[in-house]
Amino acid sequence: MNQNMGALTRQVKAWGQELGFQQVGIADVDLSAYSPAFRDWLRQHYHGAMHYMERNRSARERPEILLPGTLRVISVRMDYALQRHNSMAALRKRNRAYVSRYARGRDYHRLMRKRLQRLAQRISDQVGPFGYRAFVDSAPVLERALAEKAGLGWIGKNTMLINKRAGSWFFLGELFTDLPLDVDQPGNAHCGSCSACLDICPTKAFVSANQLDARRCISYLTIELRTTIPLEFRRAIGNRIFGCDDCQLVCPWNKFTKLSQEGDFSPRHGLDDASLVELFLWTEEQFFTRTAGSAIRRIGFECWLRNIAVALGNAEDSAAVIGALRSRAEHSSELVREHVKWALDQHLAD
Repeated sequence: MNQNMGALTRQVKAWGQELGFQQVGIADVDLSAYSPAFRDWLRQHYHGAMHYMERNRSARERPEILLPGTLRVISVRMDYALQRHNSMAALRKRNRAYVSRYARGRDYHRLMRKRLQRLAQRISDQVGPFGYRAFVDSAPVLERALAEKAGLGWIGKNTMLINKRAGSWFFLGELFTDLPLDVDQPGNAHCGSCSACLDICPTKAFVSANQLDARRCISYLTIELRTTIPLEFRRAIGNRIFGCDDCQLVCPWNKFTKLSQEGDFSPRHGLDDASLVELFLWTEEQFFTRTAGSAIRRIGFECWLRNIAVALGNAEDSAAVIGALRSRAEHSSELVREHVKWALDQHLAD
């Protein structure tokens, strides 16, 4: 392989943008600056039931363990926002479901992974066979640390990656490679004295700036947690049935949001403004049919009902809400029954 790395680096970035990535950056694999904070986060048990975070700690800290010979990580971002308006109004519609924006359309993992594979093919066509592996939230990767090192933005106080020209409504993906490409300058933090994201969190999940206790985070509670949602958080969950966007909705940098042109990210089955009652009455078959190709499917039907039961407990009183809850009161799942009972108690308490 005989290739000018500077020229190849420029080509890789151009190809990435041609393939639909809004930005491409390149980082080395030295994550030693991020390891202490990551280890402390684990030591504090802020990862909750996400035991895989601890199991694969070494691979997260050292990318070359995942792919021996890795010298560089090509980090990409893809915008998914369909609107620039970042209103909290949808969270005040107590009888409508709030689904995190990233999950309203088709699952981004497959789309981005295919694009990364196509990028790898273009590189191979240019330089011949080389070592690589594509990742999109599918392996133990400290993707935000790598993206920050690659110059795609900075890790904000809300632990999200923020780009000063595009905000934070974007997905990240990586292509590990053994090519010694030129690296980019890391992103610099621009949060300043702003604490909007820390202040807005409904469950006070931020221990401090850049420190999230996932056990209190609504995204964790409605997506990662597979057991009972603690009583102390149920009221705060409101109508959020899958994920939470609050800390992004109030971020000033999201006034620079770039709109996505990807049709796959458009809402499906009305999930941008659906009735809680309607979603709660889906059959299991309807759930799996309508969430095919969606990030929502991963939580399964049982947790879907659990989450909506909590939201219905926070909904406005109506015969429809109470009737829907009663229809699941004798559900075969103890998890569902327990959350339905709690929800009914909110409406029927003396």
